Amino acid sequence: MRISFGGPAVARGRGAVKQKFASTVRPTGVERTFGIDDVIVSKTDMRGIITYANDVFLELAGLAEHQAIGAPHSVIRHPDMPRAVFKLLWDTVTKGEEIFAYVLNMASNGDHYWVFAHVTPTFAVDGGITGFHSNRRVPERAAVAAIRPLYAELRAIEERAPDRARGLEASVARLHEILRSNGASYDEFVFSLAR
Repeated sequence: MRISFGGPAVARGRGAVKQKFASTVRPTGVERTFGIDDVIVSKTDMRGIITYANDVFLELAGLAEHQAIGAPHSVIRHPDMPRAVFKLLWDTVTKGEEIFAYVLNMASNGDHYWVFAHVTPTFAVDGGITGFHSNRRVPERAAVAAIRPLYAELRAIEERAPDRARGLEASVARLHEILRSNGASYDEFVFSLAR
């Protein structure tokens, strides 16, 4: 099992703002995989800026440590990933709660990789949130196959809308409608996919 905790704990002011690949790199359609015992670990500050990334993260993302530290975590966001899921994720962790999610990420060359993510807030001694911590493991293939149509539906809703704000609002509403119809929280819904 590879779990690396070495490297800088905080971003050192590197100057230039780093942009996400989705704006400059096209998806290749090639899937990357990682070992069943590998754990992808990253930490961010309150704004989602990467403050730590382990070797597994760097290898899958195709980044050197100096490229990852100080970049927004959205640098690995795949354009097929619905914004509604990220909104749910951020709404959950900024309230001080944990969340589990299947996430499609994109490497620096456009390859993609699926993960089963567990995202938690990082708390200070006084109980305030200082950042976020995410561990990602190899996802169940059956769960990925089950979540793909939902994510495609949510992305289609986002794309059809006349603007990004209304697209996100409609996509979030559809996600909540699906969860209500299943009588489940998002975490419960996600865990039911692996059965």
